[in-house]
Amino acid sequence: MKGETKAVSPLAVLFTVCSAQFMVPLMLTSVSVALPAMGNELNASAQQLGLVEQLYALSLAMTMLTFGRLGDLVGRRKVFLTGFAWFTLLTCSIGFATNIDVVIALRLLQGTGASLLLCGSMALVASVFPVQKRGRAFGIVGAFTYAGLTLGPVLGGYVTSHLGWRFVFLTVVPFGLLGSLLCLTRMRGEWRADKPGTMDWLGGLVYAAGLALFMVGASHLGQGMAPVLMVLAGVACLLGFGVLETRLKHPLLDVATLLANRFFSLSCLAAMGTYAATFGVTFFMSLYLQYVRDMSPHEAGLLLLLQPLMQVLVSPVAGLISDRVHPVRLSNLGMALSSLGLLLAACTIGPATPTWLIVVELALIGLGIGVFITPNTVIIMGSVEQSQYGVASGMIGTMRTLGMVTSMTTATVIFSLLMHGQSVAKASLPDFLESMRISLVIFTLFSSCGMLASFGRKRGRNNTGKEQHAGPRDQER
Repeated sequence: MKGETKAVSPLAVLFTVCSAQFMVPLMLTSVSVALPAMGNELNASAQQLGLVEQLYALSLAMTMLTFGRLGDLVGRRKVFLTGFAWFTLLTCSIGFATNIDVVIALRLLQGTGASLLLCGSMALVASVFPVQKRGRAFGIVGAFTYAGLTLGPVLGGYVTSHLGWRFVFLTVVPFGLLGSLLCLTRMRGEWRADKPGTMDWLGGLVYAAGLALFMVGASHLGQGMAPVLMVLAGVACLLGFGVLETRLKHPLLDVATLLANRFFSLSCLAAMGTYAATFGVTFFMSLYLQYVRDMSPHEAGLLLLLQPLMQVLVSPVAGLISDRVHPVRLSNLGMALSSLGLLLAACTIGPATPTWLIVVELALIGLGIGVFITPNTVIIMGSVEQSQYGVASGMIGTMRTLGMVTSMTTATVIFSLLMHGQSVAKASLPDFLESMRISLVIFTLFSSCGMLASFGRKRGRNNTGKEQHAGPRDQER
């Protein structure tokens, strides 16, 4: 740590980070429910409404790694506070927008504010909590993240129905103001890398361009050659980014060092595999329960709450346990549980699958994610030097976003190949079920790849994060 440390309250840092981790995913899932009302009032097309949803996640993913590195250099508190102010201002502005094009532009900018908030949030927690309490702190942060994802549709639907779509944005503003105030009054210290360096803006631009081309192209696969070319161009940019980073004295991402760090790279791959395997399950299950099992949206929604609810409940417990047992062992158990749940779903899903079995499968998947994510975060943050905390924190968010995109892209491609442009209806249910089975098999393979990466980390000193951080910097805390 570099800078003043007085008047720093770890609980205040934890509270503000939890607020950020709740608000950012809330703005992703709650807005999706408000889109129809927004479209009616602003006379927006379906394509424009899609951009309202897509650009927020896109700008978040494009800038998180860059802002994480920026926080390491100029100060993580400074970047975090800027993120709170910027995110709050943009969120409030959307609530007063009168034109759909303005909403789209503001959503793109709001995503950059969300990125400033999230890029170094885990780095801040790692900087103020000692090693022996870091797992439980990460677990609490994870619970708030899942709570934001879970409650988003419920809160968004309620607020839209009773107050209007604008209040979906405006109700978040007081929390942003409170978080900004806490940053100013209770987080007077500053955390940055001890080693000098310069900002690699060129690398950030190449990375952002590659990720944007890949994500936009992947979300439109099956609509001609243009999306395929975009995906290929995105992959080329990302490969070029990797080559560029190996030639710079102060790279955005020290590729050679991080690739040589087996525990960091394998933990990131395991995280991406988990999100790629599980994010699309809710999408398929929502359609399955309503079209195949004839459940009402309310009944389907209540059943689907089981998976994220398990994640919210289990994540803090997993964090507490990871402070006492080896985090590698715990994260391996989580990967195995979620893989088992996915395999059961792939083997048993059908028109007459018992409801109790669906409950067991969703519970296993949710339990596995909750057990895996927190100790895996402990390992990622613990496998790098303090000077790389911001980059590591940014990588956690980047792996989550890439995994989610991979999951939904898989669903889109399978639908385009097997549904042949049909909508989900009674006549197309056999094709839908076949699409769902194949997608669940692929999700299971994604999870298995993540499990191989997770099990590829061997126990030992200096690889769990817990032992590696028990050095002079941590002892000072």
